[in-house]
Amino acid sequence: MATLHQEPAAQPSIAHETSRAYRLTAIDALRGLAIVVMAIDHVRDYFLAGTDVDPTANANVSLVLFATRWVTHFCAPVFVLLAGVSAGLMVSRKSRRELARFLFTRGVWLILVEVLIIATAWSFAPGGITEAGGLTWTPLQVIWAIGASMVALSGLQYLGRTACFALGAAVVVAHNLLDPVWPASQLFDQQWPVWVALHSPMSMPVGPFLFVFRYPLLPWIGVMLLGFGISGVFALPPARRNAVLFTGGTVVTLAFLLLRASGVYGDPNPWQVQPGGPVATGIDFLNVTKYPPSLLFLMMTLGPAAMLCAVADRIAGGVPGAIKDALIMFGRVPFAFYVAHLYLIHSLSVLLGLIQGFRLDQMMTMSRFYPRDFGLGLPAVYLVWVLVVALLYPLCRWVADVKARRRDWWLSYV
Repeated sequence: MATLHQEPAAQPSIAHETSRAYRLTAIDALRGLAIVVMAIDHVRDYFLAGTDVDPTANANVSLVLFATRWVTHFCAPVFVLLAGVSAGLMVSRKSRRELARFLFTRGVWLILVEVLIIATAWSFAPGGITEAGGLTWTPLQVIWAIGASMVALSGLQYLGRTACFALGAAVVVAHNLLDPVWPASQLFDQQWPVWVALHSPMSMPVGPFLFVFRYPLLPWIGVMLLGFGISGVFALPPARRNAVLFTGGTVVTLAFLLLRASGVYGDPNPWQVQPGGPVATGIDFLNVTKYPPSLLFLMMTLGPAAMLCAVADRIAGGVPGAIKDALIMFGRVPFAFYVAHLYLIHSLSVLLGLIQGFRLDQMMTMSRFYPRDFGLGLPAVYLVWVLVVALLYPLCRWVADVKARRRDWWLSYV
């Protein structure tokens, strides 16, 4: 993990601040940690044998499997919040009009990438899959959420940091008030109008595509607005910044524990004492709603993330330099990592499927539709995850070095 201070320019290219000086090493390191952890979940999706789609929904699942899924809950909130923080730090570098143009065009670009490039990585079937009635499965997930939230922020940032923070906090805190009145669709229920996807997972056929809205947009816009609003914290002197982040993170984390225990508000999925014992009860307590991210889900993830960022400089002393530099490097090229890791993971799973005796066409689909007998045990899944990260390192290192050496405008989009 990297320190929170900006490194001197004389350090090697991976460890020092790039010419984009508004980006702090702490942001890159936290983003890098999040994206490496995120890869665990996608490897699990494509390699783990005989499990539910979401292990956190089963209170009787093994603690290790639960933790494997649960720890990845931190990734999307961190990505979206830090995207807002990075946009907020650009205020000192760009005019409001320049920032609006950048956020809008980058947001549209990310949405197009989600639809035209990333969707194919998930299914390897751009011509459609049988399970979707021959339609092209087009999941709208975290890249869609970031891109669409950037489009919204491109206009809302004119309000200023304080107003954006207040608006973001209002959305994050209050959106669960919609739970009793907003139509609660099932993922494949296609009768709802598209506006339902602002607060509920749903799918909708449009021509040859089946758009699957996995990330309802409204709360993610709130998270990005929060990130934009708190970006000024990262401009404070290191000691003050650490104190603010740690205090804020501690308050949010304690508030999560109290609010979740009370069961009064914040998540449509209440917890209860489980007959399986304390471990099962703890699993149910932590099983908060990600789709859409409830208030409690965001408090559970963003609170500890802020605390981790605050103590990063203390932790860094015990982290080997190579690991620390790798996390910073991955955090500077999250887009390249994300796109490449999906194609790599799916390709490796196809290869495993052929080795295990399955037909190629059985593997050219979403992982949820893989043959029931396909897959590996959890220890092997972790080995595949290490392999994926290692294989991606040279590509990401090259992209990071290019971005460090050059200032071409298009590099801001990759």
